[in-house]
Amino acid sequence: MKIIRCEDNSGEIRYGCQHDDGSVTRLDGCIFDNPKDTGEPLQVKKHLAPLVPSAILCIGLNYRKHAAEGNNPIPEHPVLFMKMPSAVQNPEDAILLPTHLASTKVDYECELAVVIGKECKNVRREQALDYVLGYTCANDVSARDWQISWGGSQWCRGKTFATFCPLGPTLVTRDEIANPNKLGIKTILNGEVMQDWNTDDMIFDVPTLIEFLSGSSVLAPGTVILTGTPHGVGAARKPPVYLQDGDRVTIEIEGLGALSNPVQDEA
Repeated sequence: MKIIRCEDNSGEIRYGCQHDDGSVTRLDGCIFDNPKDTGEPLQVKKHLAPLVPSAILCIGLNYRKHAAEGNNPIPEHPVLFMKMPSAVQNPEDAILLPTHLASTKVDYECELAVVIGKECKNVRREQALDYVLGYTCANDVSARDWQISWGGSQWCRGKTFATFCPLGPTLVTRDEIANPNKLGIKTILNGEVMQDWNTDDMIFDVPTLIEFLSGSSVLAPGTVILTGTPHGVGAARKPPVYLQDGDRVTIEIEGLGALSNPVQDEA
């Protein structure tokens, strides 16, 4: 099932099932508790991020070639940082370049997002995918100056500005994705392909990440895990390529669709 979250013509926020022909029918019930497709047409006024996360857990340096392009050693354990849920942005809404707490080095990062569907703790990797509701596209937007130079060695400041976590456009349930570590993934900036790789290059695959993140910890339903980005980020290019007012950035993942956002300066 391809689940969307949207504003309908009456201004109500609804969940819907998106069909292959582009039509949408209304879902009844909680998305974490076997929602039912009513078959009733749903008129979509505006697409929203497919969920409001309970938490956003992010993994850094999780692709071999991305670690290499930054001259970083392969991590022994997954590198964890977090974004605030308030960083989430809808499809087609703008990524805002910070001007109040200013950054001039805002970067794109295409990422596979994993959505946890039921509470889990101390899960073995062999059972880890049983706890997944589904997958969606994410852009781990990153202010490199705050991340690297001004953040006191912590990444959160540069990663969690408002609008720095676009998600969507659909939440594809796990039954439709045979292997989350066999998916093409890319970033397209103003029509130019900047990242184009495959999730099979992850150092720690999705089941391993869930096992690690649930270790002595509780992952609540609605937890979103950003699983890292492949090589080709703007900061590693010569010369570097950073997002500018007027840009458009699109994240495409095989089987999940395309997440597109314009880029604007913060008012």
